[in-house]
Amino acid sequence: MKIYVGSLNPTKIAAVQKEFPFDDIVEVEVESKVAAQPFSDEETLEGAINRARECAMMQKSQLGIGLEGGVMEVEGDLYLCNWGALVDNKENIYKASGARIPLPEEVQRGLETGRELGEVMDAYTKKSNISHKEGAVGIFTNSQVERGEMFSHVVKLLKGQWEHANLERKNT
Repeated sequence: MKIYVGSLNPTKIAAVQKEFPFDDIVEVEVESKVAAQPFSDEETLEGAINRARECAMMQKSQLGIGLEGGVMEVEGDLYLCNWGALVDNKENIYKASGARIPLPEEVQRGLETGRELGEVMDAYTKKSNISHKEGAVGIFTNSQVERGEMFSHVVKLLKGQWEHANLERKNT
């Protein structure tokens, strides 16, 4: 099966490859059509759906997957959030979200200046390409959960929903 993934980010690609090990995974750069740094669950989900839809339309792929990281506010605190969407060749949409953890005030202040989380995290950690490696979740959980694992969990949720729906269709 051919699966297009709407990202060139290695952690997102690896998450899809891990959950679909026997399929042809094609990474493509597509627009999320939301802000570079989504600031709500709704915006982050919309970005994931937009990426998945774009991918599903490419060269008759059987599945398109979009994965989007963002932040969302709860009671004045910013939390890391992530969403995924899977769109099949019948245009069915499956959605899932994953881990959420609060971000420190220093990171929140950096985001409020208009910078993206990856850029803020690079400055915060004095490292480069955090978003292509452990991610903010890896930094703030002492590597107990890293970005790839977080997205892998979301992809599992998407895959499971899609498989269940296909079983239901076969049984009716």
